Amino acid sequence: MFKALLWDVDGTLAETERDGHRVAFNLAFEAFGLPWRWDEDGYGVLLNVTGGRERLLHDMARRPDAPATAGERERLARALHQRKNAIYGELVRDGGIPLREGVMPLLRECREQDVRLAITTTTSRANVEALLQAHEGTRWRDRFDAVVCGEDTPRKKPDPQAHLQTLKALAMNPRDALAIEDSPPGAAAARGAGIDVVVTRSHYFDAARIEGALAIGPGLHQRRGWQPAAQDLPGDTPIDLAQLRSWFEAARAHP
Repeated sequence: MFKALLWDVDGTLAETERDGHRVAFNLAFEAFGLPWRWDEDGYGVLLNVTGGRERLLHDMARRPDAPATAGERERLARALHQRKNAIYGELVRDGGIPLREGVMPLLRECREQDVRLAITTTTSRANVEALLQAHEGTRWRDRFDAVVCGEDTPRKKPDPQAHLQTLKALAMNPRDALAIEDSPPGAAAARGAGIDVVVTRSHYFDAARIEGALAIGPGLHQRRGWQPAAQDLPGDTPIDLAQLRSWFEAARAHP
């Protein structure tokens, strides 16, 4: 039985990429007087590059109107990313980004049953702070046993560094943990750290090929559509700890 649940943030706790980060990037471009805009589909392609600053640099490399030198592009990317994070925080505080359905009930159940909780993400600490403070209050940090963010892990997912850092903070063996992710890089990062993973597909990865997960489904809010199939309960019943344990223990029984 797993003893800790490690949560990704963007796309897993909330649809932050489509409804938050993309919008904030576009507002930052506007604030800097830049004509650049990332539409919904184009941003989905950019998500193959992990990390907001890295995404900016990747995009600038193909733009003829971007700064000419690598140093200038780096300085602009850092400034844009800083402004974007400030705007993102404002969007979250204004209530524009809800948690995905099923997330809060599972968090509460974990706390009631003494399952340890951790945040394992390569997004910035400011972004995590904004989202969780909006939904968990000013003492949100006290509700998690470990919080690992982008500042703690210079190597982005699919590198397993964030998950390894989380295990170290929890003083835990990877076989005693379970990760929840939404994307191929996130799932690969968890598996690279030796942690089993359950995937709740997000908007941008609803059809992505993801290998090595214990289970993959459309979200924690329902049991229909999961592979392997969830236990035989009404389809709109949320995924709970009992279901996660069932998948986890089945994998242990048939390694």
